[in-house]
Amino acid sequence: MLRDVTLGQYIPGNTLLHKTDPRMKLIISILFIVAVFLAKNIWAMLALTVLSFILVFAAGLKAKMIVKTLKPIIFVVIFTSVISIFWRTGENLIFEFWKIRIYLEGIIYAILIALRIIVLVMGTSVLLSYTTSPIALTDGLEQLLSPLKKIKVPVHDFSMIMTIALRFIPTLIEETDRIMSAQRSRGADFSSGSLIKRAKALVPIFIPLFASLIRRADELAIAMECRCYVGDNGRTSMNKLKYSPRDFAVLIAFVGLCAGVVLISRFIPGPTF
Repeated sequence: MLRDVTLGQYIPGNTLLHKTDPRMKLIISILFIVAVFLAKNIWAMLALTVLSFILVFAAGLKAKMIVKTLKPIIFVVIFTSVISIFWRTGENLIFEFWKIRIYLEGIIYAILIALRIIVLVMGTSVLLSYTTSPIALTDGLEQLLSPLKKIKVPVHDFSMIMTIALRFIPTLIEETDRIMSAQRSRGADFSSGSLIKRAKALVPIFIPLFASLIRRADELAIAMECRCYVGDNGRTSMNKLKYSPRDFAVLIAFVGLCAGVVLISRFIPGPTF
């Protein structure tokens, strides 16, 4: 069920990650993403996988929450892995039929690509979604990008758009599930038949879904206008963000871990991308 998808939700807690400054978590997330893309062999990816599970444990999340997080990307992972198997060539041929050749290097490459996608989603979800409220994320992103205001970049507007988008992901999923349930009660079938037939069955969902999204966007705009929202003009923040020694300790730890991943990728031999 779509309601099982937890992408974009904030899980309240009292862990170290929950208490870390949102600006620092944004910086850490960037470091984590860079480390994921710099990891070039199986050992570096395994190290990042372990790091991702450490983040999950540190955030106090349950295993079923991570399973729900990965649900939306299962198709992407499988599709990318299959394409990688047939795309990658090498020296160790293990299967051949007509023009189809599968190499051991292709299978290893597919595994590494799948791990990269899973680790990327897990790590960023824990840092930016599950342990950071939308309001804190807005304040952190705006203050982190505040130097760009000097060159007339609409930092506040950008931060607000990002926050609203994250906030409405669970609402969009819930609305889609509600519409699908209503369609099922009227005899619609979304789970049987060929792939094309199931895709056609989803078409009637889009019209009421878009109508609902437009209505919600209009209601949100009216609510913001009623509260005299005028953007960044004269706006102050109720919660003042301040760095603490704990935040810098977390940053130093992450820098060390990411540097270790890069060193593993560079100096320890193993199957590479």
